[in-house]
Order: sequence, then C-alpha cells, then structure tokens
Amino acid sequence: MRKLFIFLNLFVIFFLSLVAETYAQKGEESMNYEKAIIAGGCFWCTESVFDKIPGVISAKSGYTGGTDANPTYHEVSAGGTGHFEAVEVTFDPKVISYEAILNYFWRDIDPTDDGGQFADRGTQYQSAIFYLNDEQKRIAEDSKEKLQKSGIFTKTIATKILPAKKFYPAEDYHQDYWKKQPKHYKQYRIGSGREGFVTETWKNQPNICPLPNKTVNPESKNFKKPDDQVLRNTLTPLQYQVTQENGTEPPFQNEYWENHKEGIYVDIVSGEPLFSSNDKFESGTGWPSFTQPLIAENIVEKKDKSLFMVRTEVRSKHADSHLGHVFNDGPKPTGLRYCMNSAAMRFISKEDLEKEGYTEFKNLFE
Repeated sequence: MRKLFIFLNLFVIFFLSLVAETYAQKGEESMNYEKAIIAGGCFWCTESVFDKIPGVISAKSGYTGGTDANPTYHEVSAGGTGHFEAVEVTFDPKVISYEAILNYFWRDIDPTDDGGQFADRGTQYQSAIFYLNDEQKRIAEDSKEKLQKSGIFTKTIATKILPAKKFYPAEDYHQDYWKKQPKHYKQYRIGSGREGFVTETWKNQPNICPLPNKTVNPESKNFKKPDDQVLRNTLTPLQYQVTQENGTEPPFQNEYWENHKEGIYVDIVSGEPLFSSNDKFESGTGWPSFTQPLIAENIVEKKDKSLFMVRTEVRSKHADSHLGHVFNDGPKPTGLRYCMNSAAMRFISKEDLEKEGYTEFKNLFE
C-alpha cells in the first residue's frame, strides 16, 4: 500500500508538471507570439541586445545548427559539433516585426566576417539567420540583399541563411549573463572589439537597417504597457521591484548615481525620454539627481503618504513606472531635486542617440 501511495503521488506530480508546461506553451501560442533564431557570435552579446527591445518577450541563449543532441557549452565552444552559439527570440509581431528583429541583429554584428565574430573565432561563432518558415526565409534573404546593396560594407555579406534546427537552451549561468555579471560583460563586449566596431559602423546610418523609433512622444497612444508576466520576464528583480512595486534601490550601489557621461535617461519599460545629463547634479544622496525633466509631459507627480511622511512621487506617464521622488531642496535654476532610481531608467549616451532612435535629442550635446 505504501509503495502504491508513493507511486500515485509521483504520478500526480508528473501529470501536474506536464499540464503546467503544456498550459504555458499554449498560453504563449494563444498570444500569437513568434520566434526568431539568430547567431551573432557570443550569445551573451546578442541576447543583451534583444532583452532591451520593446515587443521582445524573451531572448534565450543556446545552441543550434548541428546534429549533436543536448550539447554543452564546452563541447560547442571547442568546435566540431556543428552547432552555433545562437539566441532564440520570442517576440510580439503586433509590436515589432521580424524585419525589425533582423535590423537589430545586423546592427550588432560584423556580417562580413566568415570566420567568427570579433575576438571569437571558429564556425561555432559565425553569424547566421535560422528561418522557421518560408516567410522568414524570404524576409531574411531580402534583408541581407538590402544590406549588401546599401554599400555600408565593402566586403561581401557572409552571414548564412539556414533552415532552423532544434534549439537547445544553454546552461543557466549563460542566461541573462549581461545582468548577472554586468562588469565582466561590459569588459568583454568592449575588449572583444564588438562595441567599437558597432558604434563606428552605424553612428551616422539611421536609414540603413532602420530601427523602430523607441521615443514615446507625449501625444503618442501607440505604447501599450506589457502584461505583468512579460515585465517579470524582461526586467531584473530589482527593476521590477522599483518600477512595479514602488521600491527603492540602495544608495551609492546603483548604476547611475555617479555616471558623468553625456546622454539621456529613458524609462526602462517604455523608452520614453525622462531626463538629460545636462540637468544632472551631484546631490550627495547616492541616487541620480536632476534639476528638471527632459520632457515634462512624460512625468507624472503624485502625493505619497507612505513611510509616515508626505512626499511627491514621480512616475512615468506612459509606462506608469515608479521612478522616485522630487524634493524642494535642489540647486538653481529650479530649486528642485528629482531623486531617481537607476533601476527605473536606461542611459543612452550621446553617441548612441541616433542608433537608438532618439535623434531629436542630439542637438542637446553639440
């Protein structure tokens, strides 16, 4: 009887897990999401690009293109498996098109390199687009042809266009590596030569492989806030806690409190412009502080009576993200201190404004 009871318990657990997995898959299908599989060299870099794009539900690092089942990182990186380091992108076609996905892809690789990507050499690091149907194949071939004819590269585009094979997710420690190990990731991205190449190649090319304009204008009604599950999947735990649960990050231990670069700060969820480095000042509080918003219409102020005090909360208009608070103890000319959470924002340097779709703010730094 005891063995039968244990067996029944195990069967129920297995059945429920199977149902949950099936339900999750059907839930994703019912949302009419689509997938794209691309290889752009080191999957840390490729995944980090797509994790930040509106309309992308998830970006997963992994291996594909070979015949070996369940390959490991060490097997693939050593070569000989036929697999590429790749990323599986799940996206909402109502928000971003497959063509736009490819434009982001082209803008983060050297498509003329047939021996790998930047510091990573070998067939496992070659660039490739893996199409899942005839329509994706057509779009990929057309996109590649347009890039070749644009003249931005004098060499032949070497990126392969191949039929998709089974995609094997990489080990957990590779997923969201840019979030888990941000310092090492940035060092690698710069040290490999990718960052410099991409910045130099695309700095004055807004019309070749154009990106969707991520700026949310005050009059815009196109932005639709993602549902809660999407936000949990795309934001880090701290970003979610701050923006969705009105949390506060630690002072002096956040990304932008002493960022002295020139550029703008946008909402981490919607991309709507919030603040400029021209209005940033050293407040001594350990949080990034500004004297005024970049676009006042993108800021909403509300009375906050939490923590047994009365403060003025600052939220973004379109994403309704909690950003921080504003105080009347700032420097001239406004006398205001917009005390913000780094986790609620993304910084875009002046060099990347055009590439990121914020061309209208370039004149602020000329």
